[in-house]
Amino acid sequence: MLRKTLKFSLASAILMAGIVGTAQAETTLRAVMQSDLKIIDPIWTTAYITRNHGYMIYDTLFATDEKEDIKPQMLDHYTLSEDQLVYTMTLRDGLLWHDGKPVTAEDCVASIKRWAARDVLGQQMMSFVTDIASVDDKTIRITVNEPTGLVLLGLGRSTGPAFMMPKRIAQTNPQEQISEFIGSGPFIFKADEWTPGNKAVYVKFKEYKPRDEPPSGMAGGKVAKVDRVEWLALADQQTAVSALLNGEVDLIEQPSHDLLPMLTADPNIQTGDWSSLGNQYVFRFNSVQKPFDNVKVRQAMWYALNQKDFLKAVIGDPKYYKECKSIFICGTQLATEKGMDGLLGSNFKKARELLAEGGYDGTPIVLLHATDRQVYANLAPVAKSLLERAGMKVDMQSMDWQTNVMRRSKKNSLAEGGWSISLTSTNNAANPLESSYLNASCEKATFGWPCDKEIERLRSVYARESDPAKQKEIAEALQLRAIENPLYIPLGQWYQPMVARKSLTGLLSTPVPIFWNIAKTGS
Repeated sequence: MLRKTLKFSLASAILMAGIVGTAQAETTLRAVMQSDLKIIDPIWTTAYITRNHGYMIYDTLFATDEKEDIKPQMLDHYTLSEDQLVYTMTLRDGLLWHDGKPVTAEDCVASIKRWAARDVLGQQMMSFVTDIASVDDKTIRITVNEPTGLVLLGLGRSTGPAFMMPKRIAQTNPQEQISEFIGSGPFIFKADEWTPGNKAVYVKFKEYKPRDEPPSGMAGGKVAKVDRVEWLALADQQTAVSALLNGEVDLIEQPSHDLLPMLTADPNIQTGDWSSLGNQYVFRFNSVQKPFDNVKVRQAMWYALNQKDFLKAVIGDPKYYKECKSIFICGTQLATEKGMDGLLGSNFKKARELLAEGGYDGTPIVLLHATDRQVYANLAPVAKSLLERAGMKVDMQSMDWQTNVMRRSKKNSLAEGGWSISLTSTNNAANPLESSYLNASCEKATFGWPCDKEIERLRSVYARESDPAKQKEIAEALQLRAIENPLYIPLGQWYQPMVARKSLTGLLSTPVPIFWNIAKTGS
């Protein structure tokens, strides 16, 4: 009965979305991604849908394979001087931008600089770099002031990638969004077919030259095996699931957890996981606005909140979540509960005491509520309930996810459309250098803009340490400092299966959704 109801409800929705009757350009793969695509500059925002878009059209100098080894990607080879201070990198032959012009070392130098101005790991890398230059059209030289692994780690990371762009585009101010979308990756972005709220379209770049070796993780040969990829904006989960079951879409990146039993029961559906370690929910303060500019008010959140309420309300099935009282994602080397005794237990009495010490006067705070992503939609209502029980007044303002992303990037006062709390998720919380929300470098930090010299000092010490035991000690010190001077509150760990029709083959185990190597046969 449910299947029939879903099928009937889909018909009008599909017609309205304009995805039935579209002329197919040879092989078309249709996917429902985690959210609508509205922001398309992957350097300007940390939103994962924009990063995923970046992987469609851009390429990287290095990439991380399935064994977590960093391999050359756009590079033919690289060398490191005997004193380990000079990296010399040589581009592969035949690399072209989508406008037909050759990729040059000058393009890559400009791209690295723009990426490093905003990326959490790029900023750390640049603290070691004394010079980045193009030696000739195909050769890039990076000079550092002391030996470090951050050059390869930064340029090869998967979750905050250094995408290469033509120099004229890469020279755009990092604080402003680019207006031209030309890469050298396996797909071309069809800006003329992009309709926010409906779909984004990519077509195979026939002049792309993949590496010779097989794909592995984010590395290796990126072979586009379909001619066209359409990302469809279907916010209603039942509509998206019905479309998948009926063969009208091929893949759903983040299906609703409560609909998974129906999907896994269908013999035509396969499941996978693009992030085996899972994701960490994040309660992020706006540290430059009252009341969260006061450390006591931020500390109160460690006591007001608890993880289980959020995880049960959003994910529901314990098979797909776990409580994890660590700022480093559980299951990784640095995960620790050091300092967490008594925290995240909804001790409202203690929370109210700290709010009073911080001078909280009852002024309503603005809580951003993303309504169109099922893995976020119930976070804000839970937060509102817990904060009110702790004695805060909460103005919960609802909007779609992309509006939320735009809103949180602004430092306006609350009276001028600002914000106090934004709820999100991350899968790059494995170490202090890659964790965006542990960046406490003020203006250079991501939204929320926290400042803490001690956290930045510890992150710098970690960057220079290679002994795993000492790295763990530094990580524990970082966690203790982040409890004392909170940058954000971790709200637990969750896991998100991907679902696709079995007509798709070649799906890779990667930390990021990618569409190369996927072939489509039948329906």
